[in-house]
Amino acid sequence: MSDTGDAYRQEGRGAVRGTVRGSAPVPLSVLDLVTVGAGSTARASLRTSVDIARLAESRGYHRHWVAEHHSMPGVASSSPAVILAHLAAHTSRIRLGSGGVMLPNHAPLAVAEQFGTLEALAPGRIDLGLGRAPGTDGRTAMALRGPGRLDEAAEEFPRQLAELTRFLDDDFPDGHPYARVHAVPGPVQGPAGRPPLWLLGSSGFSARLAGELGLPFAYAHHFSAAGTLPALDLYRQSFRPSAVLDAPYALIGVAALAADTAEEARAQVLTGALSMLRLRSGRPGLVPTPEEAAAYPFSPLEREFVDGWIANIVHGTPGEVRAGLDALAERTGADELMLTANAHSGEARLRSYGLVADAYGMPAQAPVQG
Repeated sequence: MSDTGDAYRQEGRGAVRGTVRGSAPVPLSVLDLVTVGAGSTARASLRTSVDIARLAESRGYHRHWVAEHHSMPGVASSSPAVILAHLAAHTSRIRLGSGGVMLPNHAPLAVAEQFGTLEALAPGRIDLGLGRAPGTDGRTAMALRGPGRLDEAAEEFPRQLAELTRFLDDDFPDGHPYARVHAVPGPVQGPAGRPPLWLLGSSGFSARLAGELGLPFAYAHHFSAAGTLPALDLYRQSFRPSAVLDAPYALIGVAALAADTAEEARAQVLTGALSMLRLRSGRPGLVPTPEEAAAYPFSPLEREFVDGWIANIVHGTPGEVRAGLDALAERTGADELMLTANAHSGEARLRSYGLVADAYGMPAQAPVQG
């Protein structure tokens, strides 16, 4: 093990745990899907992501993560590393990271180089969250990974994770084929930090692996709520102390949207629910407007899906969202809540994060200029 890698892991304990602001029950963070609404553009959505990151930083949200998705017209986050570099240029304090990079879609060396570059651009502020799902449909995953690699790629996730870790620490043993291959920027250039590794998941696989490796774990409660408690229990039961963590640390992604009125919040979350319905039906598109969603002729089965989807979204007035988040934190015992506000308009998403911060009395700081 390299001295640099060992030093990093000793520092990792402080890099993972967040700080509670205001009266929030746990640290609050942001998960950004860079959604694109009908009538808007990816360019506008990316500008909104900068606005959200700057607001989150100024109001004490702990981190801002960007998810990796592909071939989805309503989502513009296909290249997290590129977006994170842009966000780093417009912020100065908030942690930035991937929620996550879908590791089987990439060569571990490429990921190590990308996030080594990000760490050099924003030292001490980068998180590397990793998932093993494709972040898209099977056909698109085939285009990303190559024919015949879908099942193989998922099965190889632990090997890829170990390889990525060695590239980040530059500590392949002598005799290994990659012993003289270096991720640059990285430790081969001299002492440097590197991003904490997180494992992401919506099932028990990553929960168990994260626990066994002593890594922090992020669970996708926002689209797989039924499995939240079993996955968190498995993570905690499987946890083995490591140089990174001496105790489990789990965050959950939470779909949450606050608005000035409950009716407005309902109208906004319906747009995201209809967008998800279309995606699950093989008809992905831009996020519809509230007017289109309100007028959509839902069949009984579609209505059942949409109602079930919305039931998992904490939404309403700021007070109602606060109560819902408090209850969720207590019920799950999550160490951090990562909020994703999915709606048609960037303005609604931006306002939601501000209203939640207001509801918890999270102190305002002057945003960085840039």
